[in-house]
Amino acid sequence: MSTFFLSDLHLDPSRPEITALALAFLRGPALQADAIYLLGDVFEAWIGDDAIQPPADALAQALKALNDAGVAVYFIHGNRDFLLGADYAERAGMRLLPDPAVIDLYGTATIIQHGDLLCTDDTAYLAFRAQARDPAFIAGFLAQSPAQRLAFAQKARQASAASQAAMKDSNQSAFETITDATPEAIADTFARFGCQRMIHGHTHRPAIHQHLVNGRLCTRVVLGDWHQHGSVLAVDADGMALIQLQPQR
Repeated sequence: MSTFFLSDLHLDPSRPEITALALAFLRGPALQADAIYLLGDVFEAWIGDDAIQPPADALAQALKALNDAGVAVYFIHGNRDFLLGADYAERAGMRLLPDPAVIDLYGTATIIQHGDLLCTDDTAYLAFRAQARDPAFIAGFLAQSPAQRLAFAQKARQASAASQAAMKDSNQSAFETITDATPEAIADTFARFGCQRMIHGHTHRPAIHQHLVNGRLCTRVVLGDWHQHGSVLAVDADGMALIQLQPQR
């Protein structure tokens, strides 16, 4: 039996092949899991539990079936779906966890998080994150109609894409550094929680890293995104592996 970790699926009606790939995994291999952890940005955009798009309906059904079959399902918010609330979580049979959280993973205390809080050099993003998570901002946003919220989300995505493209054109190396987890934030997180293993997504740079923190060897696993193929981390009592899933073309 394994525990599976996924993040950065960015499910969207415009990419039905990725939705199909995720559903195939959840309806197949995931049924044999001990638990499933979704570490944020499962959806390209989330504008409220009252404005559900087709991928979210299908995903809720698949996750609820897993939960009903005895597979525990957990969710940590990402920067794209931080507005996902208790109503949808109940429909999907999943438990919402804080970001970050510490879990016992086959006897090893493990930090799990979306990962954006580790990117401390990306000061513009962190400023926007603080504004967007402000309760007053959220209340005002959710008071708008679904159509207004969707239009705002689309504009925000376009602005983000344009900003990232400009950063890449200006200095690709600087872009890679700014949008990655910083060594200082990584070391601070390990020290703060007293753990020697961390799992996160957000940066779209799948890999298993080793860090020396206060004389202790720590392992950090970065989950992959689901833009071209699926990416799953499988963990059991004997070890872990990053697995690539290929969509049907």
